[in-house]
Amino acid sequence: VQLQASGGGLVQAGGSLRLSCAATERTFSSYVMGWFRQAPGKAREFVSAITWNGGTTWYSDPVKGRFTVSRDNAKNTVYLQMNSLKPEDTATYYCAGAPRLPFSLWRTPSYYTYWGQGTQVTVSS
Repeated sequence: VQLQASGGGLVQAGGSLRLSCAATERTFSSYVMGWFRQAPGKAREFVSAITWNGGTTWYSDPVKGRFTVSRDNAKNTVYLQMNSLKPEDTATYYCAGAPRLPFSLWRTPSYYTYWGQGTQVTVSS
């Protein structure tokens, strides 16, 4: 499975962006999909994840209430709607997929099998 992330860009604080992650195979529809981000000099950080059917989502505390993850399995695509962006949200954002992943492991990057190439999000103050 190949994942292609897009939608990043430069936005002012308080603005919004929607990231997309398109998968090349329909088996994607059975995967847990996660979003991570990595700022320069920092470790890759969990942002959000969603179950295969969209029934369960999870957010890290810094983005809770501002970001929304969703998926459209008919389009093999997962989205991350980012509102009320802050300068500290500046990072490269990655989508990732895992065929089977217990909820307890969602936050750990090493348990995801497939990764997109990353899309840069820059929030100016």
